Amino acid sequence: MIQDIYPHKLKNTYNPGLVPDGNSLVIHFDNEGRILVKNEGKPFLRLSDIKTMPERLTYLFSMDEDNIFLIEDDNVDVPSDTTYMKIRDFRKKEAVPKKSIFEAFTAKQLGTWYQNNRYCGKCGSKTGRSDIERAITCPQCGNIIYPRVVPAVIVAVVKKGENRSDDKIILTKYKGRQDVPYYALIAGFTEIGETFEETVAREVKEETGLLVKNIRYYKSQPWGVADDILAGFFCELDGSDEIKMDDGELAVAEWLTREQVVLQPDSLSLTNEMMSLFKEGNEPI
Repeated sequence: MIQDIYPHKLKNTYNPGLVPDGNSLVIHFDNEGRILVKNEGKPFLRLSDIKTMPERLTYLFSMDEDNIFLIEDDNVDVPSDTTYMKIRDFRKKEAVPKKSIFEAFTAKQLGTWYQNNRYCGKCGSKTGRSDIERAITCPQCGNIIYPRVVPAVIVAVVKKGENRSDDKIILTKYKGRQDVPYYALIAGFTEIGETFEETVAREVKEETGLLVKNIRYYKSQPWGVADDILAGFFCELDGSDEIKMDDGELAVAEWLTREQVVLQPDSLSLTNEMMSLFKEGNEPI
């Protein structure tokens, strides 16, 4: 998955006093949320590559020995061999290391948080930064704003057959993406007052009309571009297998055998890992 970057290691300890130097990696997002990358070679720029020193540089995190800073200026005087790319396109770019994609996703999460909280949502005053923790503070009313992390679930619903080879899984395609050759699992955000298990049951019922049992946790994954922390669950069909699809959200929802599962083109997502386990007959029982 995207966070499986060993032997590289993300160090996200807050260090507001860290001073950038010419060798620091810098990341910038334009007003459309696109990320600044090099056209060739290593994807991100060093501070020494920037023509004019940015006015606002914020330390984000480190990857191994690289300290990574966010350029918060609205405009940046960049070299000619760079471009702004959508995160989704950057993810698909050939020869980009997985660790760089993880850096981009995590930087996007923090960058969006900083941008969206320049003013206090409680009193409207201009905000500042905490000196002791990763938090945005309001000097007027004392409001403290922490990075936004949104819990969500990924769900693999399995229909048991007489033999494991006869088992099926329900796979989906989102509305507007029915022409994509690969599938996804049922997914959704946890609502106020819900447990993860309750979210699993609700999302399956809302999207497919099915009931489930034996809900069991598998693994989690950060997904920074949507502020998510994803929790993966396997569960079993309970009762009728008739699908009543929510056509407001989904274009496809169908039961497929292990052989029929078409995996996503990369190994970045928890969804793909869970589908792969089922396809290979290795899902947890």
